Amino acid sequence: MTATCVILDIGGVLEITPETGCVQRWEERLVLPPGTVHERMRDVWQAGSVGSISEREVHEQVAARLELDAAQVEAFMADLWAEYLGTPNEELIAYVRGLRGSCRLGILSNSFVGARERETALYHFDELVEQIVYSHEIGIEKPDPRAFEAACASLEVRPESCLFIDDLAVNVEAAQAAGMQAHLFEDNARTITRIAAHLDAGTRVAGPVPLG
Repeated sequence: MTATCVILDIGGVLEITPETGCVQRWEERLVLPPGTVHERMRDVWQAGSVGSISEREVHEQVAARLELDAAQVEAFMADLWAEYLGTPNEELIAYVRGLRGSCRLGILSNSFVGARERETALYHFDELVEQIVYSHEIGIEKPDPRAFEAACASLEVRPESCLFIDDLAVNVEAAQAAGMQAHLFEDNARTITRIAAHLDAGTRVAGPVPLG
């Protein structure tokens, strides 16, 4: 329980996820006032983020609430997933890959039902780190302290031995309140420097840390 550990967020950290404007384009296409999609779908998006609804049920609700046919639902969800998944932050991913065996590595992500399958297929995060804790699988979102507890428990590490990386200040502050060290992601250079400092100052683990 004394291994040095790095836990990272996905969206905005390991994935570059700028807004694409896809929802606004759908509202224009459907002649809906701005904000209508999120207003109608807010509770569905929330349910999906904590896994209390299935992907099939999400699609059914999208069809019913936005009055879309099956082909439109597929196209709409494909656009949302493209924005959600973004593009890989190759530099940071490569750096983290180089840490394998020298510390414990994990991911803690506020997510959506279906995210693990898509991110595994596209980015192989399951091969990058030892444990991935998704909000839709544990039913808890950051900044709830139980999310950070779940991430530490999954890796069998103490919070104080962990550095948590996130692009949202509220989650960084919550991680610190949970006893972890934390860093607000702003760019790769500062983040890599912070991780290196954490590992330099951390408890030395005798021999490599096995993955699995």
